[in-house]
Amino acid sequence: MNVIELSWWQLALAASMVVVLAGCTAVMQLGMSRSLLVAALRTVVQLSLIGLVLEALFAAERLVWVALMALAMLLIAGREVMARQKRRLLGGWTFGIGTLSMFLSSFTVTVLALTVIIGPEPWYRPQYAIPLLGMMLGNTMTGVALALDRLTDTAWRQRAVIENRLMLGEPWQLAIGDIRREAMRSGLMPMINAMAAAGVVSLPGMMTGQILAGTSPALAVKYQILVMLSITLGTGFGTLAAVAVGSRRLFDSRERLRLDRLSTPRP
Repeated sequence: MNVIELSWWQLALAASMVVVLAGCTAVMQLGMSRSLLVAALRTVVQLSLIGLVLEALFAAERLVWVALMALAMLLIAGREVMARQKRRLLGGWTFGIGTLSMFLSSFTVTVLALTVIIGPEPWYRPQYAIPLLGMMLGNTMTGVALALDRLTDTAWRQRAVIENRLMLGEPWQLAIGDIRREAMRSGLMPMINAMAAAGVVSLPGMMTGQILAGTSPALAVKYQILVMLSITLGTGFGTLAAVAVGSRRLFDSRERLRLDRLSTPRP
């Protein structure tokens, strides 16, 4: 199957449509035109740069370069988790919890998928390792960010309820138990919805990309099933770990609620 090449003028045509949309938002005074244009520009620049990096990475095929790329992706994802919090934990705890939970879940599942299931030679082959890890981190980052944000914001709003439970003699795990469960649900729900709608409401991105690149639909489906199951596994364990550690940070060694460890929301 022949792959249709895209020229830069065709991409410019697509970009001009985004400019038209930004103009419409400006006319309607939505206050989003600048953000839309900046986001579109960032998309073009970032993807162009990562394309050059991946070209060099695929040519080198060295473990050290793959590891450095993976580390950079992890640190950026941890920063994004911290930036998405309304009331983040002070002292870098949000960055640390997000990064650690994503490392333990995404990296473990990615290595397992590469070594046991896919089995490329070598196992760290960039063509497989980087895209798979990127999808894992992207989805796990969303789940962890949503869960931590729901945890800290709900704990702040229901602080009186939590403190009353503590005064009645409940341990901290029970005092914040329903809030933790709700936070975990919020982190897992996007992935559950994506799996439920896959192939019925929409075609997932990786599968669509492979089909456009000329891969047979049957093979693309197999890879997409593997990716979605792996992403769900990584997102699930990452969310559970982040909420468990984050909720413990809200209490001190004497099981007192310490909301002073949360930052004030940004205007």
